Amino acid sequence: MPTSPAPATRRSSIRGRPAATTHAEIEQAAFQLFMSRGFEATTLDDIGEAIGVGRRTITRYYPSKNDIPWGQFDRTLDGFREILRSMPADLPLHVAVHRGVLAFNDFPADASPSHRDRMRLILTTPALQAHSVLRYTSWRQVIADYVAERTNTQPDDLLPQTIGQVALALALAAYQAWLADEDASLPHLLDATMAHLRSYLSS
Repeated sequence: MPTSPAPATRRSSIRGRPAATTHAEIEQAAFQLFMSRGFEATTLDDIGEAIGVGRRTITRYYPSKNDIPWGQFDRTLDGFREILRSMPADLPLHVAVHRGVLAFNDFPADASPSHRDRMRLILTTPALQAHSVLRYTSWRQVIADYVAERTNTQPDDLLPQTIGQVALALALAAYQAWLADEDASLPHLLDATMAHLRSYLSS
């Protein structure tokens, strides 16, 4: 997993406010605007203005507005790979993937923006759907790589690719149910949906 970026020197903006130096500051400001104005009506310039920096500063952290809802996704995928690799080798494969997906989706309740707000935006905003496809592909590939390693196959073979696709569908089903019910427990829903992996992997 890559190390976190070194803290940047905080400098004052033309308004006398400290310039944003973390992903979190940008995400928090962006989500406030997304919620109040809507995703499509919010620009990178708007986000920069909210925290007293220019558009170029924002793009050093996020190449596009579409990247912001996903946070530091590449780093989280590195963490996902480590989670799966840490599973005991004698654990049944369907159990290892099941537990890995649950661990990957274990987010702190006090996250800001909240995980629910983040996923609601990602899953319900039409402008984000094409971008999301690329992210889903990367997520599925992490699972495919792990399944291939465990089964002595190639990541592009049918079994690893199928399990990646199925795992994503099961996870998204849990997220859709979670977003539809404010009182629902995401871990419980994921546990229930991912249990169906046993139908595809029994070794």
